Amino acid sequence: MDRLLADPFRRDRITHVERVPARAGRRADWPAWTPPTLVRRLAAAGIDAPWEHQAAAAEHARSGRSVIIATGTASGKSLAYLLPAIASIYEEDPRREGTVLYLSPTKALAADQLRSLRSLRLTRVRAATYDGDTPREERAWVRQHANYVLTNPDMLHRSILPSHGRWAAFLRRLRYVIVDEAHGYRGVFGSHVAQVLRRLRRVCARYGSSPVFILASATTSEPATTASRLTGLDVVAVDDDASPRGPATFALWEPPLTELRGEHGAPVRRTATAETGDLLADLVVEGVQTLAFVRSRRGAESVALGAKRALEEAAPELVDQVAAYRAGYLPEDRRALEAALRSRDLIGLASTNALELGVDVSGLDAVIVCGWPGTRASLWQQAGRAGRSGQAALAVLVARDDPLDTYLVHHPEAIFGTPVEATVLDPDNPYVLEPHLCAAAAELPLTEDDLDLFGPSTADLLPDLVRRGLLRRRPAGWYWTRRDKAADLADIRGAGGTPVQVVEAATGRLLGTVDEASAHTTVHEGAVYIHQGETFIVQTLDLDDSVALVEEADPDYSTTARDVTDIRVVERLRSVAWGEATLNYGTVDVTRQVVAYQMRRLQTGEMLGEKPLDLPPRTLRTRAVWWTLSQTQVERLGDLDLAGSAHAAEHASIGLLPLYATCDRWDIGGVSTALHPDTGLLTVFVYDGHEGGAGFAERGYANAATWLHATREAIAACECESGCPSCIQSPKCGNGNDPLDKHGALVMLAELLSHAPTP
Repeated sequence: MDRLLADPFRRDRITHVERVPARAGRRADWPAWTPPTLVRRLAAAGIDAPWEHQAAAAEHARSGRSVIIATGTASGKSLAYLLPAIASIYEEDPRREGTVLYLSPTKALAADQLRSLRSLRLTRVRAATYDGDTPREERAWVRQHANYVLTNPDMLHRSILPSHGRWAAFLRRLRYVIVDEAHGYRGVFGSHVAQVLRRLRRVCARYGSSPVFILASATTSEPATTASRLTGLDVVAVDDDASPRGPATFALWEPPLTELRGEHGAPVRRTATAETGDLLADLVVEGVQTLAFVRSRRGAESVALGAKRALEEAAPELVDQVAAYRAGYLPEDRRALEAALRSRDLIGLASTNALELGVDVSGLDAVIVCGWPGTRASLWQQAGRAGRSGQAALAVLVARDDPLDTYLVHHPEAIFGTPVEATVLDPDNPYVLEPHLCAAAAELPLTEDDLDLFGPSTADLLPDLVRRGLLRRRPAGWYWTRRDKAADLADIRGAGGTPVQVVEAATGRLLGTVDEASAHTTVHEGAVYIHQGETFIVQTLDLDDSVALVEEADPDYSTTARDVTDIRVVERLRSVAWGEATLNYGTVDVTRQVVAYQMRRLQTGEMLGEKPLDLPPRTLRTRAVWWTLSQTQVERLGDLDLAGSAHAAEHASIGLLPLYATCDRWDIGGVSTALHPDTGLLTVFVYDGHEGGAGFAERGYANAATWLHATREAIAACECESGCPSCIQSPKCGNGNDPLDKHGALVMLAELLSHAPTP
């Protein structure tokens, strides 16, 4: 850090340095019921006693109470669930011996947990992973003999629950369900997982078991409430972190402005990936083992490539000590990279968040976070990968050219000393719940007794499912009567609809799938599509057959879809007056049509051109937060460009909402107009980009005063003169960022907030 600060060319890029002091740990005694064999094995691994939070969480679980342990990275959450889990397998009475189901959001984390389990050499623990990488011939052994199964929500949804009869012996003895990295189950994905867990509880009850849930999470606000929404159970929270921590230095870093100009002559900053690549190379030269977290697969590859190029000039002998890591690699390649990092054969690694989620890599010295990762919880999770062995650590957040990133690097108080976010999910979303009711009925016929389990809207949805021929009502309950698989109705990581298959035209090779809702913006004709490091250009998108044909290519640009959007208010659910202004929350219909795509140079973000598209409109029923100004207020604004001012305020508010709702700006959208037909007033909407809503707009409504004050501050603090990507320009604007009025947005937001609650 001192060397970076001493470099006159870089000193101005560091906007803030935070020193996080070391913290002493607090030990506890082993619970009396801990198997002696486990105590001996842990002692051999260097663990002589648990931390207080580990013992407290383990005692709750052993007593039959579902519990969430929400403590910092490297605080030993795995030991908290390992103690009761192993104890259930080591019961003295064989008839009471239990089984354990472990769920993680990534294969890498499950593989890492399996490695840790096997290193303890506990002969009675028959642990095995059950995921897409498990060979067919091994799956039967896992079902029949394993007593500690590590899997993911996808396999539970598509394989284990639909064929629960083959898992009867395992489910009958299921004592604990471990939900690791629980903070990652948010938005639509989290809502789907919540319903999968309810289906699991229902099937377990069929076999006479009622497992205790143990959830492990990064620090999060309201952990007990979140865990209860996820599982449908009462959950106790343990969030007092008693583990020790080495000192850490955390720097906020803003790339410099370049001579390049973007849309409408706006200044363009050096890209965060280019800046991160240079930083990674510098740290490798210093022998500082560093992990760079990058938001996208392509970004991870770009950072690694940039670091290698820099090293070829400065220290060519170190080029092979840098690599990229991301999902999509073969399992053996991922394991090899993880092993090389542990052995320090690799000094620099650029990774997507595939390595964020708990892979136990100790000994790292530094972490670079390339772009705000979406939440404070995720930021601390990533930064916590360094210094896990107790040594001093360095973390650097490199800002992207984006309103939220720019705001944060100039408002360190929004990161440091501020509680992390609450996880947002909505299990009652009908577009999520309906397919899971069908899946549940296919597993076991639904009865009146199941209605409470799946939530208050279940009774209203069942008649519609019967009317559509998805379920059949009989005296004993509701039955799935179709031949196709009910589980296929729910794409738990997508937004529903038939996935579009991405096929290489020359070979017929299936490269992957894209959920139907995203197809118009990601695999339209001319789109750049990336698969496992290979780059393709989409030649044809056939929406009738749900196929996108692509050809391999090596373009030096990326593509971004442009669309036009109309919005109609269906129902206003809540409303509050801010003087003459009004804040609202409710149901809306959003009609979007992708009309063109833009091409931008990869290294600089420079606009290269735009091409038109002919795609049909799509209508989304979702939830939105919106605000209006009265006619009198509009008159007080004077001679402003109302459309440009509202449009700029809309863009900036979309950019800042992820700070208050656990979402990405790509999860939400917006519409602004000087006169909306449904309100008759100047109106700005921000809506959830998922069918039925995902809880983001609702969180925006609840935190509107704080959110919109921060939006105005972000615009005012930006050093540009008339608007740029760091404040009011949006990379996904359907109108090409025109019109936009930065000054007008400041005046308009000041009028809106003049009678708003003080944040």
